[in-house]
Amino acid sequence: MRIRLILLSLFFVLSACDENSKLNPKAEALTIDTEVRRFDIAFAETTPDNLSALKSKYPTLFPDQVPDSLWVIKMQSDLQKEINSEVQKEFPDFNEETERIEHFFKYAKFYFPDYKIPTVYTLAEEVNYRRKLVLTEDALLISLDNYLGSQHKFYEGLAKYIALQQDKEFLISDIAEAFIKQKLNSKRSRTFLSDMINHGKILYLKDLLMPFESDHAKIYYSEEQLKWAKENETEIWSFFVERNLIYSTDKRLEDRFINLAPYSKFYLELDNESSPRIGQYIGWQIVRAYMNKYPNTNIKELLELESDVIFKKSKYKP
Repeated sequence: MRIRLILLSLFFVLSACDENSKLNPKAEALTIDTEVRRFDIAFAETTPDNLSALKSKYPTLFPDQVPDSLWVIKMQSDLQKEINSEVQKEFPDFNEETERIEHFFKYAKFYFPDYKIPTVYTLAEEVNYRRKLVLTEDALLISLDNYLGSQHKFYEGLAKYIALQQDKEFLISDIAEAFIKQKLNSKRSRTFLSDMINHGKILYLKDLLMPFESDHAKIYYSEEQLKWAKENETEIWSFFVERNLIYSTDKRLEDRFINLAPYSKFYLELDNESSPRIGQYIGWQIVRAYMNKYPNTNIKELLELESDVIFKKSKYKP
């Protein structure tokens, strides 16, 4: 029994060491002061008579073209009151999320020293999964109604693969994605390879910017979906190669293997079991393979490298 306990303890120590090895000590040492403003609570507690005071306190969130009458209608809406209530149940405070956001900002500041940390505003909006957050030069607006958990009643009308992402587990991934897309060079070729590696760059930058989060959160997978992708990587790559898809410019490949969907479309019996967006996963592994061979490549260089160069030099072979 004693030997089993020792082995079990060793397993947990090694697991912790493996997690910590992904962290960047220099980034971890940075001190970040993040201002988080709970506009969702302030709005929920405001009456029509106090609207002008709220506007004075949060001028950034009140566009001039929106009349006060629309804010009053929203304020008095039964649906908005229910959204306010559900958001405050899930996020009575925002302490844990603030720590995770600050952790991300440390890495963003480390890799992009000129980056100005924005003010964070939490909102309770209309449950729009296509607009979960907005990142601007000065502000990060987070609609907390999109992070209530995949089983929440607000998401009953959504497809299961979309509802999966309506969870705070994916909050940092959403922030990182918005941040990275501002840095990406939009110029790329029209090939399937270019699409895969473009997404691979995003995911690799997530490796750097959010090493404290899980790989499945980075790519918006469940743990089971990530496991399937890892176990079938060789067969997936063989499928792409044997069917001459790598340099194909067929736009339908985006819907089959890149875009948001319940599963990838190989047009085989296994499709329903497959992980979605598998082209993104393969692109991620190609960029990882390249960076393993050329670890001194900085982020700016990586973002500017053409997909064909990354692919050929990576010698990717799962």
